[in-house]
Amino acid sequence: MAPGHDTIAAIATASGKGGIGIVRVSGNDLRPLIAGILGIFPEPRKAIRTKFLDSLGGFLDDGLAICFVGPASYTGEDTLELHGHGGPVVLQMLLERCIELGARLAQPGEFTQRAFLNDKLDLAQAEAVADLIDATTTVSARCAMRSLSGEFSAVIESLVAQLIELRMLVEASLDFPEEDIEQADRQQTIARLKRLNAEVDRALERGRRGSILRGGLNVVIAGRPNMGKSSLLNALAGEDLAIVSAIPGTTRDAIRQTIQIEGVPLNFIDTAGLRETPDEVEVLGISRTWEMIERADVALLIVEAGTGVVPEDEGILSRLPDRVSRIVVHNKLDLAKGTPSLIVEGKDRVVWLSAKTGEGLDLLRAAMLELAGWQPGGEDVFMARARHLDALVRSARNLARAREVISRSELFAEELRLAQKELSSIIGEFVADDLLGEIFSRFCIGK
Repeated sequence: MAPGHDTIAAIATASGKGGIGIVRVSGNDLRPLIAGILGIFPEPRKAIRTKFLDSLGGFLDDGLAICFVGPASYTGEDTLELHGHGGPVVLQMLLERCIELGARLAQPGEFTQRAFLNDKLDLAQAEAVADLIDATTTVSARCAMRSLSGEFSAVIESLVAQLIELRMLVEASLDFPEEDIEQADRQQTIARLKRLNAEVDRALERGRRGSILRGGLNVVIAGRPNMGKSSLLNALAGEDLAIVSAIPGTTRDAIRQTIQIEGVPLNFIDTAGLRETPDEVEVLGISRTWEMIERADVALLIVEAGTGVVPEDEGILSRLPDRVSRIVVHNKLDLAKGTPSLIVEGKDRVVWLSAKTGEGLDLLRAAMLELAGWQPGGEDVFMARARHLDALVRSARNLARAREVISRSELFAEELRLAQKELSSIIGEFVADDLLGEIFSRFCIGK
């Protein structure tokens, strides 16, 4: 997909009023446009204060202009930035003037797309630009910045390089079977393949933890009526989000709230109490509860600390999907006169706490952060997207199949080639044009 040769322009700052607003222009030759709107051609990479001109030589605004000559620019093309007053009308006038001089309105993400197509960024770095803009926590912003700086890409490139080296050894023996080429020792090849597979799995784990920083961990609060589910949500949020009542069935529809814990967004869903009931409206709420549990990452089953897990609670636990992590929360510890604690029982984490007094809430937060794979500062995670994770999973499968057919050189070489192709798609070496369109369409206009 070749870079566009036309000139694009867009307002690069957020909508609404502000002290400063920026109009950005990019194209292969901006000299006619710059002469038309500035009347001069400024020294590249140096901000100058000047008047912005209309078609009759009148003044549209008074601000700063910065010109970048390609390829030494963000897009790799000539780029002009007009820093004017941040009123919507003024910025629209400047944008219309650029269009009058031959530019067209940029599509969402088109500036960054041109940066990718002109080899200024690889595809993972380009996606990190959008992740940095969309970051909702300081941890996610730092992770996105590391990906933008090329840390994620460097890991992928290292994996690709190892695959290429291994493919060279295998394919040389296929291309020149009559030559006396030294074959890699079978055990050495297996060891190298295992090491490569482990590194792909490691990258996948780091990516999965990073994806949680992007979208958050989906946590469903479930249990029988009057177990304190709404009280627990209110305690975790630090405000009264849900109605608390001793009347069973008070919560009939889901209440959603995102709460940040150590920079990790946790998307809590307080649900209707699970019980047998003739109330048709409550039945609908219970049905929705099970639907949300099916899509959850973590299920908090709330039980009473005084009675522990009763048969009704066992029934709920038995219906939880295997892929959903489980935390059994023994609430109302203040009434049971117990001590806050956290233990692991089989595949369940069990917490004793009191939503009313707040005792033990830190233990619950720690358990959820552990399930999210959180580490202080998030220094070991990538801001991975779903397509990155899919490519890593498919690459790992190709490597696993390669181990199974290692004695059949043709099949072994093909699985290595497919694994390399999947990894290379992450940084954009092999990517379909329609996928590029989908990726960059999610960017804001002007970026």
